[in-house]
Amino acid sequence: MLNNFFTKSSLIFAADNYTYMQPEIIDNTHKDFAHNWVSSSRFLFFCQVFLLVAFILGSCIAMYAHRYKGKPVVAVPESTLYNPVYK
Repeated sequence: MLNNFFTKSSLIFAADNYTYMQPEIIDNTHKDFAHNWVSSSRFLFFCQVFLLVAFILGSCIAMYAHRYKGKPVVAVPESTLYNPVYK
């Protein structure tokens, strides 16, 4: 009877210990980029908008830096004018 008591209690203890030792599974699929197409499509849309605005702004800045600064003063020899002047 004593042997039966220890065997029964050790099995109960092992079963209880087994339930406590199982790893806790946390479901993070609602936060995952690949599993949630709504948030991923929103993220990709905002990336596209940001890149488009950055490209347009960069192009405007580059065009402003290389803009036409006006008619330069160039020394033209008098012999090459439309009406050449010779000495």
